[in-house]
Amino acid sequence: MGILGTLILTTAISGVVGTGLGGLIGALFRKDSNKTVSLLLSFAGGVMLSVVCFDLIQEAIATGTHIFIVITSILTGVAIIYILNYLIDKRTNPEVPHINKEHPQTADNLDELIHSDHLEQHYKKKDKGFSLFIAGIVMASAIALHNVPEGMTIGASYASNDGVMGSAALMLAILIGLHNIPEGMAVSVPLISGGMHKAKAVLITALSGAPTIIGALFGYWLGDIGDLGLAISLGFASGAMLYVVFGEIFPQSILMYRSKRPAFFTILGVMVGLLIIYA
Repeated sequence: MGILGTLILTTAISGVVGTGLGGLIGALFRKDSNKTVSLLLSFAGGVMLSVVCFDLIQEAIATGTHIFIVITSILTGVAIIYILNYLIDKRTNPEVPHINKEHPQTADNLDELIHSDHLEQHYKKKDKGFSLFIAGIVMASAIALHNVPEGMTIGASYASNDGVMGSAALMLAILIGLHNIPEGMAVSVPLISGGMHKAKAVLITALSGAPTIIGALFGYWLGDIGDLGLAISLGFASGAMLYVVFGEIFPQSILMYRSKRPAFFTILGVMVGLLIIYA
């Protein structure tokens, strides 16, 4: 299999299969405890943080590009993901009465993470049809856009390793796939409740992960056109993942399980990330 074929296959598994798996779980509507999800999120966030800080950003700096370009690229990645998340929250949060100005600016339980509380609110209003379907389509579109910069992370890491699917790029693909599971649940639950057949809802949910492939190809292309392109690609991808880690994963894990254990699982994840990079 060629360089691009390997990248497309790996990213498809990460984006399409990860999101589709979330859609399937949403169709079956089986949920784990807040504690379990919190610790898994903490561990995954620690690994992501390690890969970004000790691999991607260092690779961007090693290109010799001016440090201000690298920093600007990182901040751009942060800003893009923040805006996308803001648009998702603006669409969903007003539907649930308890999410107000005093509520944390991120999910504090599993029902919020997969947006099933929004579903329940629709049921209270006896709104089981068209608006639920539209809510699922909006969520699918937002998550599809959200997956583009995440895919760039895989493509940029792939480009920095001269077109070889190294351990860092592969681990990022796995972690992004795991991160996509609750996003897939957020898409399939309202679609199915809006009257769509389960198989079709899972298919649409999986397809919302397809833009990850587009992002990966763009990240690889940008990183393959020279040192400046590689630095910008790696910087943007790093910023995107830093926001995902610090703006989504860590706050969610702490709010879902108020304990010291998420901190230890985060540290464990960082150590595993170091082993992946340097072992």
